[in-house]
Amino acid sequence: MREFQNKTYWIVGASEGLGRALAIQLAKVGTKVIISARSEERLIGLSEEIGSNTMVLPMDVSDRSSVQKAFSKLPKSLDGFIFVSGVYWHMSASSWDETKAEEMVDVNLVGAMRCLAHLIPKFINQGFGHIVLTGSIAGYRGLPGSVGYCASKAGLMSLAETLKIDLAKNKIDVQLLNPGYIKTRLTDKNPYKKIYVMTPEKAAQFSLSHMRSSRFQSSFPRGFSIISKIIKNLPDWLYFKIFS
Repeated sequence: MREFQNKTYWIVGASEGLGRALAIQLAKVGTKVIISARSEERLIGLSEEIGSNTMVLPMDVSDRSSVQKAFSKLPKSLDGFIFVSGVYWHMSASSWDETKAEEMVDVNLVGAMRCLAHLIPKFINQGFGHIVLTGSIAGYRGLPGSVGYCASKAGLMSLAETLKIDLAKNKIDVQLLNPGYIKTRLTDKNPYKKIYVMTPEKAAQFSLSHMRSSRFQSSFPRGFSIISKIIKNLPDWLYFKIFS
């Protein structure tokens, strides 16, 4: 079982939601947390709430130079990296917003890749590392009204699988979190009724439990995960009939 006491983890997307809750819970078990997001003000507020065992590192994952600058300020040794950054807009294909659709992919998927481009060589050189990416139950199949978001999460989930295979020989562990609905500013935008909605704190508990394990991926909460996996395995003709 993985322990987090006296370890150093970099959490990207820590200013709110799941990332914020994870930072608080990791700090409680003795982890030094490096917290990144675009809002320095929110990060400072989180750091003051957690206490001394934090490092505030503002960064915009959609800006390559910002990622490079933040990476240059990381400590020499880093135990783990958790990518939770994400943006979301409800969007159907018939109401396509080019700017928002591209931003979802740029932040949710390409943003992770910008960070990993620097982190993976660092982890290889130091001989260890722990990478945690945040997919989504929405990444299992294309869902109505989710242009951009489903594609970005499906891409990130596929990336995690590739990294798991490629980096095993380098003693770098890769894990994937696939949460359902978490009550945040993002999910509050949804115009439809949501089921199995979790608080960020509950989602962080599920996440930490998985991170302690040796399993590759975890989808939660359990009830929603079971429903989503059934949907994932429906034959195409039935899936499209139901959702059309």
